[in-house]
Amino acid sequence: MNRFFISIFSLALLLSCNSSKDVTVATNTQTPATPQVASSSYWQQHVDYNMEIDMDVKSYQYKGKQKLVYTNNSPDVLNKVFYHLYFNAFQPGSEMDVRSRTIADPDGRVKDRISKLNPDEIGYIKVNSLKQNGIALNHETVGTVLEVELAKPIQPGESVTFDMIFDGQVPVQIRRSGRNNKEGVALSMAQWYPKLAEYDFEGWHADPYIGREFHGVWGDFDVKLTIDKNYVVGGTGYLQNPNEIGYGYETGTVNRPNSDKLTWHFKAPNVHDFTWAADPDYKHDTMQVPNGPLLHFLYKSTMLEEKLENWKNLQPKAVELMQFFSGHVGQYPYKQYSVIQGGDGGMEYGMCTLILGEGSFEGLFGVTAHEMGHSWFQFILASNEAKHSWMDEGFTEYIGTLAESHIFNRDFEALSKRVFGVYIYLAKSGKEQPQTTHSDRYNFNQAYSISAYYKGYVFLKQLAYVIGQENQEKTIKQYFKDFSFKHPRPVDFIRTAEKVSGLELDWYLMDWTQTTNTIDYAVKTVEGKSITLERVGLMPMPIDLKVTYTDDTTEDFYIPLQMMRGEKPTSATTIKDWAWAYPTYTFNVSKAVKSVELDPNDLMADIDKENNKK
Repeated sequence: MNRFFISIFSLALLLSCNSSKDVTVATNTQTPATPQVASSSYWQQHVDYNMEIDMDVKSYQYKGKQKLVYTNNSPDVLNKVFYHLYFNAFQPGSEMDVRSRTIADPDGRVKDRISKLNPDEIGYIKVNSLKQNGIALNHETVGTVLEVELAKPIQPGESVTFDMIFDGQVPVQIRRSGRNNKEGVALSMAQWYPKLAEYDFEGWHADPYIGREFHGVWGDFDVKLTIDKNYVVGGTGYLQNPNEIGYGYETGTVNRPNSDKLTWHFKAPNVHDFTWAADPDYKHDTMQVPNGPLLHFLYKSTMLEEKLENWKNLQPKAVELMQFFSGHVGQYPYKQYSVIQGGDGGMEYGMCTLILGEGSFEGLFGVTAHEMGHSWFQFILASNEAKHSWMDEGFTEYIGTLAESHIFNRDFEALSKRVFGVYIYLAKSGKEQPQTTHSDRYNFNQAYSISAYYKGYVFLKQLAYVIGQENQEKTIKQYFKDFSFKHPRPVDFIRTAEKVSGLELDWYLMDWTQTTNTIDYAVKTVEGKSITLERVGLMPMPIDLKVTYTDDTTEDFYIPLQMMRGEKPTSATTIKDWAWAYPTYTFNVSKAVKSVELDPNDLMADIDKENNKK
């Protein structure tokens, strides 16, 4: 995909589209370490999926059997459960269809395409039967959600078994999932199975699928996929039977048995999703990350030679990306990661990504960097994307851009400055909504994209200004350590930053994410040796400033924000605190002043730079 000015996504794409995500493949099994519990009161549900799928590649229909063992680790008695049936969104008249046709700036990839699908082109998941511990259940399909009436409540600590038989049809690819996309990939299978909704301290998260992001229950997957023998499959988890299907996943060698169909058997431990893709023309390469996972690359062998060369050149850079993320966030915990040509933007899934494959090398690298970064921010740190999209998109955009600047020796501060500029555009546009807005409830796709990707990026980048660069880096690593394989919330991240820095930061989280308050500080007056500053915007911040004296010497000052109850590490001269409620702040210096400049290193998202210097 074309990129406009920063590393991962072009502004043009982000202003018109939604988001991105990931997928997997490998042969050896390893269960990641059991997560540390951040507090004794924390709990999360657990699922064990066992699925057998029979795919007809001619009709694009499939039959499924699902055995799901659900463990209720909550303190609550559950009287009902819900499943997501995401493929049902790709039907004329669905909420996704209607929303796309009524929002002011629809996703250019969707628009009115769903409304024009024929019956053999739509997507669906039809649940034919469902049992709880052998007892048939009443259930109703309501759009993309299956509402289930339990035969018996599920008690705290109890595990129950749900047995389901279902049918599905793969839609023509409109967004993320689907068949026969514009790059010719036969099957991109994301969010393709009945997926149990998450239940946590807030209750059920049975949101309809209208086009944004996902949230899932942590667990283990055992999937057997039967498909035409000519198809090469890549998916979440580890391939269990390479010899049976005659396919060497680590070498790409093929020696298939003489049968019409083959069954690919994958296991995926400790994940919250399962995705796969398949195509008869997939070329498969691998590259080992030193002291890390085996990387798989699946892409169409029928592309132009220059596009195939891009995929070859991508592979050593993907190794560098994996090493960078593991070093700067935390060690990647699985034994494999797959980069798969899926034919629609980019989207992260368990141990892999589905991405566009035919763009420039820069675009291919950029989307891979972003989607691979999601393996940390959203997959391992499984925040609720629908409610807190900035926690995965913004943090991923930040770490992906940082990785690119490192790998290609690019100016990270210059790249970040452009991101700050996009956020400031939104803040001044009159279209901004608080980041607490549900992802589906933004009035404009543009506002969602900038808020999630760019304002989320600025939150993390600007945190280094607030608490110091070293503390910011320590916070990211501690956050990963404390909340891997959990569902962290915004407060979990900011409390981590507080513990690392020793500063009070609830104001930063509240003003930045829960309001549309803006930062605007100004130099009001300079009179001899007296300097008066002014807070124009509502959002509080500590202040860095540079004073140039009439003898052309300079001095850096740091004004702590009183409500932080402390100071960041700094070599500047620290002076008295500034309490937020006071609109002005006056202090004196030792010599006559020539000029004063607020935020001289341009690290604060001040929406009016013109009043920062006098």
